[in-house]
Amino acid sequence: MICAPRLVPRPRDEALYARAQREGLSELQARILAGRLSEFDGELASLVTPSLRYLAHPEELADGRRAAERIAQAVVEGEHIGILTDYDVDGITSHVVILRTLNELFGVPMEKLHSLIGHRINDGYGISLPLVERALSFSPRPSLVITADCGSSDEPRIARLKAEGIDVVVTDHHALPIEGPPTSAYATVNPTRKDCAYPDATIAGCMVAWLVMSLSRSVLIEWGAISASTPKLSPWLSFVALGTVADCVSLGASAANRAVVNHGLTLINRMDAACWRVMAELLGKDSVPFGAETLAFQMGPRINARSRLDDPYAALHFMLAADDASARRHLEVLDQDNQSRKAIELDMTEQAKILAAEQLAENVPALVILLEDGHAGVQGIVASRLVQAFGRPTFVLTPAAQAGMLTGSGRSIEGLHLRDALQRAHDLAPQALPRFGGHRAAAGIGVPWECFEEFHQALLRAVGEQLGERDLYPCLFTDGRLTPQQLTLATLDELAALEPFGREFDPPLFEGEFLVENLRVVGGDGTHLMLELAAGANVLRAIWFRALAPGEAPSFGLGARLHCAFKLNRNRWRGRESLQLMIEHVQAL
Repeated sequence: MICAPRLVPRPRDEALYARAQREGLSELQARILAGRLSEFDGELASLVTPSLRYLAHPEELADGRRAAERIAQAVVEGEHIGILTDYDVDGITSHVVILRTLNELFGVPMEKLHSLIGHRINDGYGISLPLVERALSFSPRPSLVITADCGSSDEPRIARLKAEGIDVVVTDHHALPIEGPPTSAYATVNPTRKDCAYPDATIAGCMVAWLVMSLSRSVLIEWGAISASTPKLSPWLSFVALGTVADCVSLGASAANRAVVNHGLTLINRMDAACWRVMAELLGKDSVPFGAETLAFQMGPRINARSRLDDPYAALHFMLAADDASARRHLEVLDQDNQSRKAIELDMTEQAKILAAEQLAENVPALVILLEDGHAGVQGIVASRLVQAFGRPTFVLTPAAQAGMLTGSGRSIEGLHLRDALQRAHDLAPQALPRFGGHRAAAGIGVPWECFEEFHQALLRAVGEQLGERDLYPCLFTDGRLTPQQLTLATLDELAALEPFGREFDPPLFEGEFLVENLRVVGGDGTHLMLELAAGANVLRAIWFRALAPGEAPSFGLGARLHCAFKLNRNRWRGRESLQLMIEHVQAL
């Protein structure tokens, strides 16, 4: 059973609503801020006009100086260095930042740099045992391994590397295990550490890597190993922006994340790198300038698709491509994989919804779906689809490459810290959850097949303890109504001044009533609706993606009166711009 989402007005922080207007924002801008930044008492300028001046110094990161000095030592002494990162967009962009900094700014030859990126299916997440064996097989071996976007929960594998004489510098942003940083690591730089003074624990893994490499540059200059005129790492913020948006870290009260995304988009839209140029070529000239949504829904999925289905190095090669022809070849592979990913995702989602319906009959606080023939690469996406459909935190599990094991990805809802729920489930049944990691919104797990039901029950208890008696249902939080006079490009410009939008700073969603003046089914599979909607004297173009199942007819026709939830969108066509509504939900009146 698919539950129709409820339209829920966003709770508004009235004090912030009034303060924002006093400080010169319009009523609509103040409404948007007050619906997203509850009890925010900081400087509004840091959010409304994002700037790199709001970034804290990397010296404030616990172990930051120790990590930077070990990296600088490796550069000075000509050591071989391993770069070990996760396979998603955050990990790939981290890899680019570290690799390009070491090679292009610090002068480390490419033959002394060893890329270690796990295969999602064959190797698993983080510093997996196969990656450890690969690092040990290099000749000569690296004497230093730098991680990014992983490592905080990998003490046993780090201990193995240390025993073989390899120092490990961990840079990560995932929540640390309850016992703290891995004791065998030479340094662990993670803003979620309890002893870390860095003021923002929500930054992405690629941002942590960028800060550590920036500090390494400062150390090398202090030592006289490189010139003081060595360029700063600012150009790499284009990659950091992509990784930050794609990893769904907070773009709400985080001045750091808003600053790097805002600055990174400026860099991206200069189209200096081949990867940006060929992506714009693929998406069409009307896609430029890129915004945060382009990174989230166009670039991110294509880069992720390759690592979900096959070899993650193709995504790295695309990001590093030196010329358009090379970037274009790699992007063709990524785009084809993205199409394959969509087909697999659709099939798995339909299977998962059938299984979810059985669990919903028992009014469970969370969904735990085991797809015995499912593809591990799209677990997280399928989990997200179920969260949207049913309004409950969801884990989707499939068989792992390791015999007797299941692997899974989870997605959360507002008000539930998923990593904390997993820690509680582990405390309840440690043998059923030997491996897990993640943060508030998303997490990954490893579960022995014979312990699946035990894990399932432990998770339900852990989630129930956090959520209590809360009523669970899919909902869309709206920012209220717009007058017919506000349905213009000028209003879109007013809202654009608050960008970037993203996690915990959702794009504005409005609701209102319209009269259907025209409609037609569009899309290759006939699942989208193109509409002309009247509001007062205005007739507006609207698009409703995935409005229908294949072959399904619309449930309303011309002259129907609809209550719609919608976003405002700038439609570009042959150099002209017009306002378009992006329909999210419809209820016939």
